[in-house]
Amino acid sequence: MQWPHEELVAPELVDALRELEPLDRTLLFRALPQAIAAEVFSYLEGETRDDLLRRLTDAETRHLLAELNPDDRTSMLHELPGQVTQRLLNLLEPEDLAEARTLLGYPEDSVGRLMTPDYLAVKPDWSVAQALDHIRKRAQASETADVIYVVDARWHLPDDMPLRRLVMADPSQRVEDIMDHTVVRLDARDDREEAVRTVQRYDRVALPVVDSGGVLVGIVTIDDVFDVAQEEATEDFHRSGAMLPLRASYWETTKRVLYRARIGWLAALVLVNLVSSGVIAAYEEVLEAVVALAFFIPLIIDTGGNAGSQSATMMIRAISTGDVKPSQWFRAFTRELVVGIAIGVTLGVLGMFLGFFRGGFEVGIVVLLTMVTMLVLTNLVGVVLPFVLTRLKLDPAFASGPLITSIADAVGLIIYFSFAVWVLGPVIG
Repeated sequence: MQWPHEELVAPELVDALRELEPLDRTLLFRALPQAIAAEVFSYLEGETRDDLLRRLTDAETRHLLAELNPDDRTSMLHELPGQVTQRLLNLLEPEDLAEARTLLGYPEDSVGRLMTPDYLAVKPDWSVAQALDHIRKRAQASETADVIYVVDARWHLPDDMPLRRLVMADPSQRVEDIMDHTVVRLDARDDREEAVRTVQRYDRVALPVVDSGGVLVGIVTIDDVFDVAQEEATEDFHRSGAMLPLRASYWETTKRVLYRARIGWLAALVLVNLVSSGVIAAYEEVLEAVVALAFFIPLIIDTGGNAGSQSATMMIRAISTGDVKPSQWFRAFTRELVVGIAIGVTLGVLGMFLGFFRGGFEVGIVVLLTMVTMLVLTNLVGVVLPFVLTRLKLDPAFASGPLITSIADAVGLIIYFSFAVWVLGPVIG
């Protein structure tokens, strides 16, 4: 079958494959040209990708692996079960196998797992004409030709430059004559989020990656950085909703995985919420004496949870983007203390008038004192908890949403009933 290559768009083909039954999907995939098939396969994930791998022959899989970009191949091998990964490694050519093992040897979620060793490098003592001739010969095998890397005899990286600078230079000039020595680089063991921050800060389409000795070992391109940014944002959304992050899209995730991703946190939060139930049970006599207090329980716990979630979400985002450093926790604490007091007084006054209307002067005072105290505390908990989780090497996104709400429920009820006993003591007693 002859395919008009200009009409083949990988993302659209991926959408078509996902809609097909497994057998039809395999037949369509086999009909694709090898280069197009590899690009399409790099977009697949989850059960769709795994099922396709099971249906391909060893020969078909070997050709597919050879066509995949090194970074896409590494990402796939990392996500597959160990036995499947070993089978695929055995199908690789010796050169590709050595490359895959090197990339898989870097820590999980590191820049080393993200990079590709396919890049264009020139020597500083070459002429511009010699460098351009080298680029023409090697550009097809490179991940990108937009940026050219200058390396010395030991493959250290003194500079990188846009291809445009070489094209516009005098062919007789040497490469070192047009260098500006302003290279921005990443370490192979850096967390991959560092690549996202660096690309955003310096507005680069590709970044060089060096090892601990300063030797150039690969590059990270902007398309991979965009993928990381999307994955990290998705993980934060999932964790803020009290669930484990999904590794694949919703439709490519099995029902079993969806269940396992959600049930653990929900079960844990049930135990946390038992604290709130225990607080209400402990103050049952207070509620019986002043029934009007029950009217304000939803208002107290919902407002505290909302305030805590707001501050936690804001701080998680600030930490994730690097806007707030972990060492700046006390500055953020004092800033949010002032904001929390202002919010508490404003909402406390509104709650006080409602308390006057529903339960009288004393109940209004209880609501006022509770709202001010609770909103200050829950706001500060929402600020501090992301810093604590960061210090413990955990994702600060776990601090938002249901967890903060559950903590705020218990804290708010304890404060509420404590003030009720203090202010309404004669009435209760």
